Amino acid sequence: MKGLILSGGRGTRLRPFTYACAKQLIPVANKPILFYGIEALRKAGLTEIGIVTGNNREEIVTAVGEGERWGVRITAIHQAEPRGLAHAVQVARPFLGEDGFLMYLGDNLIGDDLSGMVERFNAKNADAMVMLAEVQEPERFGIAEMDGERVVRVVEKPRQPRSNLALVGVYLFNPLIHEAINEITPSWRNELEITDAIQVLVARGARVEAYRLTGWWKDTGRVDDLLEANRVMLDWWPKPVTLAGEVDANSQLEGDVELGPGSLVAGSIIRGPVAIGADCRVARSYIGPYTSIGAGSAVENTELEHSIVMEGCSLRSAGRITDSVIGKNTTVTGVKSRPQAHRLLLGHDSFLVIS
Repeated sequence: MKGLILSGGRGTRLRPFTYACAKQLIPVANKPILFYGIEALRKAGLTEIGIVTGNNREEIVTAVGEGERWGVRITAIHQAEPRGLAHAVQVARPFLGEDGFLMYLGDNLIGDDLSGMVERFNAKNADAMVMLAEVQEPERFGIAEMDGERVVRVVEKPRQPRSNLALVGVYLFNPLIHEAINEITPSWRNELEITDAIQVLVARGARVEAYRLTGWWKDTGRVDDLLEANRVMLDWWPKPVTLAGEVDANSQLEGDVELGPGSLVAGSIIRGPVAIGADCRVARSYIGPYTSIGAGSAVENTELEHSIVMEGCSLRSAGRITDSVIGKNTTVTGVKSRPQAHRLLLGHDSFLVIS
């Protein structure tokens, strides 16, 4: 069985960050989102992994290489236009061949171990299996209707849902899916929908099974989702976390704090869970729970909580910052001179709250 990770989306809902960074490489708990997906597939025993990329191909390839760090072999697959999940499977056909495969959406984070899903798929000799989770707004998702554990209907974002079971973004298929995809036509979004292809399998009498999610699931498509994913991942850390940097005698660390090599904490209070990358400096500051700080960043005379600070940032005398995502190599500096004024250099699609 092979793995297929879809990472070709443009990430328009995460601008301005995605102007300079593929959305799947945005860090959560100081690790690119895509890396969690690769780790999940590797843990499930899949060592041949294709990653479908779009105009972010070069950036993705540079980040993941050929998969050596995970003990897998990664093949980059180019999708010229994001024309739907089923279209991504089409362009990946030369890589997939006649093998069964697990398809995983690259901007998702899943709390479940995928090994159980793979084992059940094989044991039931299923033609397809979809991971499902109960949701409160089913009209926002692809929805499955069930007869026991068999899927009898799938609908993409129904106006009047008959079920609250959403397709999470993890699928298992045997080669029958390729024939089904060849039978469908583009939807109103001009995309080839994987839900339409699954419905073709159902109509043919193929064995389409469901696997119920027991853990958590986070879509990282929006800024608020990123912050929530950061919170969940920091809570979900395997323990113990590492403390590889230096902490002076005037500092206080509470809870789970990860401190990367070459980093220094001086005269500061840090209340975990907090992740601080390599070669950072935190001085005379308060770092509150659910915060991650990327490598090479400096935080001085600042209060920071429930936020993501990407690598290479400088926050000096920046007051209190909460519920924020700060992009790479950003400088935030406070001034005490009078009259006070804000000096702003903001890119396209920025979002700023001043209080």
